[in-house]
Amino acid sequence: MHSVMRLGLTGGIGSGKSTVAHLLTQQGAALIDADALSRATTAAHGSAIKAIEARFGSAFITPLGELDRARMRTLVYQDASARHALESIVHPLVQAETTRQTEIAIQAGMHCIVYDVPLLVEAGRWRSQLDMVLVVDCPPELQIDRVMLRSGLTRTEIENIMASQASRTQRLKAADVVIFNGHQTLDELAGEVRHISHRFGL
Repeated sequence: MHSVMRLGLTGGIGSGKSTVAHLLTQQGAALIDADALSRATTAAHGSAIKAIEARFGSAFITPLGELDRARMRTLVYQDASARHALESIVHPLVQAETTRQTEIAIQAGMHCIVYDVPLLVEAGRWRSQLDMVLVVDCPPELQIDRVMLRSGLTRTEIENIMASQASRTQRLKAADVVIFNGHQTLDELAGEVRHISHRFGL
């Protein structure tokens, strides 16, 4: 069987991680987006919905049959046990789908599989599954500016999200490779990704 690089990709909210993920696919990588898989489990009639309703109650499910994200976000920031309960439902489902998509990528002959994992550093289970970790880094103030611009969240809401994630220092300590995404243009960022992509078998 051909060799496969399993590359973990992470970065704080607003760091530009998703942009880097897209640029890596342009270089020939397969992408498995853990956040998208997680969202799929809690979308209308997703695989996690029944268990979430049983654990948290119907108030956390919208009339459309999906997770009420705003209500759940408020709860898990206030109650760590609620966050752990939610994770215990969603994470096994995400892991199963990740394994399935990994096998598909290997069978397709891909040489690099990028695992886009927002909470890679926080979820210690990921590190043993990866060959390298790529961190997209940027100053915290720039993260806040970017997220306020794109999402409509308040500064306080964004700061709460950032506080629940690993610190910038913790992410950088976990990195094998770092891309600093400050005020570069998209073309400049793409050039950086192309420059390092050979390290990932691309």
